Amino acid sequence: MKKYLLLLLLFVTTATLAQNNSADTSWKHIYRAEATKINDLVDTKLDVKFDYSKSYMYGKEWLTVHPHFYPTDSLTLDAKGMNINEVSLYTNGKKTPLKYTYDSMFLRITLNKAYKANENYTVYIDYVSKPDEWREGGSAAITGAKGLYFINPRGEEKDKPTEIWTQGETEHNSVWMPTIDKPNQKTTEQITMTVPDKYVTLSNGLLINQKKNTDGTRTDTWKMDLPHSPYLFFMGVGDYTIVKDSYKGKDVAYYVEKQYAPVARGIFGHTPEMIKFYSETLGIDFPWQKYDQIVGRDYVSGAMENTTATLHEEAAYQNARQLKDGNDWEDVIAHELFHQWFGDLVTTESWSNITVNESFADFSETIWNEYKYGQDKGDEKNYDDMQTYLNSNSDDKPLVRFHYADKEDVFDAVSYPKGGRILNMLRHYLGNDAFYASLHKYLTDNKFKNGEAQQLRLAFEAVTGQDLNWYWNEWYYGAGEPVLDISYVYDDAANNVKVIVQQKQKQQIFKMPVNIDIYNGANKTRYQVWIQNPVDTFTFSYTTKPDLINFDADKVLLCRKTDHKTADNYRAQWKYAPLYVDRREAIDYFGDNKMLTELSLGLNDKYYGIRSFTLDKMKEIPEALSNASVLQTVQRIATNDEHNRTKARAIDMLAATKDPYYKSIFEKAVNDSSYTVAGAALEGLSNLDSANAYTLAKKYAADAKGDLADAVNAILISQGGEADYDLVLKTYSDMPTSQQKLQVTEDFCNYLSKINDTAKIKNGIDKVISFRNAIPQAYRSYVDPAINAALQKVADAKGADMQAYIQTQMK
Repeated sequence: MKKYLLLLLLFVTTATLAQNNSADTSWKHIYRAEATKINDLVDTKLDVKFDYSKSYMYGKEWLTVHPHFYPTDSLTLDAKGMNINEVSLYTNGKKTPLKYTYDSMFLRITLNKAYKANENYTVYIDYVSKPDEWREGGSAAITGAKGLYFINPRGEEKDKPTEIWTQGETEHNSVWMPTIDKPNQKTTEQITMTVPDKYVTLSNGLLINQKKNTDGTRTDTWKMDLPHSPYLFFMGVGDYTIVKDSYKGKDVAYYVEKQYAPVARGIFGHTPEMIKFYSETLGIDFPWQKYDQIVGRDYVSGAMENTTATLHEEAAYQNARQLKDGNDWEDVIAHELFHQWFGDLVTTESWSNITVNESFADFSETIWNEYKYGQDKGDEKNYDDMQTYLNSNSDDKPLVRFHYADKEDVFDAVSYPKGGRILNMLRHYLGNDAFYASLHKYLTDNKFKNGEAQQLRLAFEAVTGQDLNWYWNEWYYGAGEPVLDISYVYDDAANNVKVIVQQKQKQQIFKMPVNIDIYNGANKTRYQVWIQNPVDTFTFSYTTKPDLINFDADKVLLCRKTDHKTADNYRAQWKYAPLYVDRREAIDYFGDNKMLTELSLGLNDKYYGIRSFTLDKMKEIPEALSNASVLQTVQRIATNDEHNRTKARAIDMLAATKDPYYKSIFEKAVNDSSYTVAGAALEGLSNLDSANAYTLAKKYAADAKGDLADAVNAILISQGGEADYDLVLKTYSDMPTSQQKLQVTEDFCNYLSKINDTAKIKNGIDKVISFRNAIPQAYRSYVDPAINAALQKVADAKGADMQAYIQTQMK
C-alpha cells in the first residue's frame, strides 16, 4: 500500500497522532504476535450480488478449511456487521445445517465432528454485507474501514460515476466476506459477481466466464488458482474503459474512466517495463497470471496492491498537460507493482513485521528511478525519502514492532521510508549481486507463504556467509538512527588528519561501515571504517593537505549529521565529489552562507533537480534578485530549460524581482502547455498587472490543474467579486487534494466576507463545514483551529445572524 496521509500531516505527525489516540499505554505491555492458526483456509468461493439502493451485498460463500495441526470441532471466522442467514456443512452438493453463534464481529461455528490436520471440510454461508452500517475507525494510512465501498450508488451526484471497490488491508475484507482475516492465511479464490450489464468487473486472477442475464445484468466469474491472503482479495465494478497492454504474453490492463483512456498509457504505460526490470533484478519472473490496475473514486488511501489487481486513488488521473510535467503517480505505480513479490507472493506473517511488505515497496521506488532515469534521480529519491523519515519524529519506534496500540499504527514513516533506507544501506554494504541473490532466496524459499524479518536475515546469511545479527538488531529491532558530529583535526607537522565522529543520539550506539573518500584535487583515495563507539577517531596520513574529506562518501547512511567542513572543503566537494547529495550539500552550504558566486554554479548543473534546488536557495538571498549575471542565467533557464518544473522555478525567481522587464516572458509562458510553467507565469503577471492576471485567471479556470490551478484559485479568491461566486465556489469545491483545500480555506472565507448575498455566503460556509466534517476525527484537533478561525472571520464581517448560522451548522 502506498499511503498518502491527509493534509499537512504527511508522516510528520503520525507519531503524535498515535500518542494522542493512545492515552492508555497498556498496549506497551501487549506482545503482538503472529495470529495463532487453529484452522487454515484452503479455498474461498463467493457468489455475490449488489443492492445499489441500500448499499448492501448479498453473498453466498463456500469456504474450504482444514485444521492446522491439532484436531478441532469448531471454526471461528471474522464477519463484521453482517446478517447471517444460513451456515451449513457442504458435502458433495448437500448442505447440512450447523450450529453457530454470531456477535457482529465473529461467526463461531460448531462443526459436525472433530476434524484432523489436513482433513478438508467446506462450510456454506448465506449472508448480507452492510458496509455503510459498520462502524470502525480508520487510520492515518487508510481513512476508512468498511471493506466494501459503494460510490454514488444511486447516481445522486451527477458529476461522479457509480463504482464499487473494496479495500482489505488491514483486516477489512471481513466486512464483506466471512473469513479468517489474518495476513498469515493463504487461500485460492473464485468470485462470481452479478452486476448491471453496462459495467465491467475486476477481481484477482483471470476472468473465466461471463453470462448475460435476462434482467439486464451480467454474471462474471473470476478465478485465482494461486494462494494469497484474504486482505488482498479485491472486487471492482464500474463504467470503465479497459486499455490493454501485455508482458510476455500475460495481460496487463488499465481500468480508467473513458475520458482518461487516451492518456492511460501516459499514466500507466511504463508498467510492462517495470515488470521486466523487477523480474530480472529479482531473478523471479512476475509470478501471477496477469496484472491490472484500476482507479477508484473517493478511495480511502493512496493505492493498494491487491493481488493482480492494484487499486489507485483518483489522484492517479492526469491529463496530457499534467503529464508534460512528469508523471506524478509513477512512483506509486512502481511501489504497488513491487508488492506483487513483496507482500503478495511472500506476505508478512503479522502486522508487526509489515517491513517485509512496505519497506521493500518503498525501496523499489529508488531502484526504479535509478534504473529508468539515472543515478542522480535515484539518489534524489533516496535522499527525499530519508528526509521524510528524519522529519517525522519517529525515532522512538523500531522497524519490527511487537508493541502497538492498533495494527494500523505500523503504517508509518518507520515502516516506509526508514525501512526503505535500511534496505538501501544493506545493498551498498553487501553489493548488488549479494543483495539481490539474497532477495531471490527469500522469495523462492517462502513463495505463496509468509515471511518475517528473521527469515529475511537467514536468507541474507545463507547467501553471503556473514552473520548479520548485528545489523538486524540495531536497524530492525532497535529504534532511532545515528546522530553524528563529524570534525577534522589537521596536523601538518605530523602530516596527518584525525576524523573524529561522535554519536550523540539518546538510543543505542550504532555499529556501521562507512566509506571515507580523501581528495587531493581530483585524485581520490577511499577508506572503509567502522563507527561503533560513542566517539571514534580515524587517523589518515597525507603528503599534501587534502582538499576534502568526504565522510559517508556514498551518501547512503541513514543519520542526522553535523559536518564541520569549511567553505573551501565545500568548494572542493562541489568540484570533485560526483553524487547528487554531494552537490546538494555544497549548494545548501553556499546558499545558507550567501556565497552567491559559488551558489550560481548550481544553475548549470547537469541534473535538473540540482538546478531547481539552486533556484530555491537563490530566492532566499535578496542580493540574487538584483545580480545581473545571476538573473541572466535564470532568464535562460526560464525560457530554455528542458525540464518544465525547473523552468517554472526560474520564472518564480524572476517574478520575485517584480521587474517589468520580465513581463514579456510571463505573457508568453502563461500560454505554455505545462501547467507548472503557466502557473508560475500567471503568478508573475499578478505582481505586475493584477487586472490582466485576473482576466486570465477567469479564462484559464476551466482548464487549470496543478500549479496553474493554485495560481488561478489564489487570484480568483483574492480578487473575485460577487459576480464570480459560481466560479470561485467551483474552484474551491473542486480542489483535488485536502491539503490544497486547507491552504486556501482562509482565503475562501475572506472572499465570503466580501460578498453580500446571504444565500451564497451560507452555501460557501456549508462547503467549508462539509470539508471539515469529512476529515477523520483523528486529525480534527490539528485542522479545526485554522478552519474555525477562518469561519469566525466571516461571522465577524457579517454579524450575529451569520455567527448563529455557523454555530448551528457546526454541530
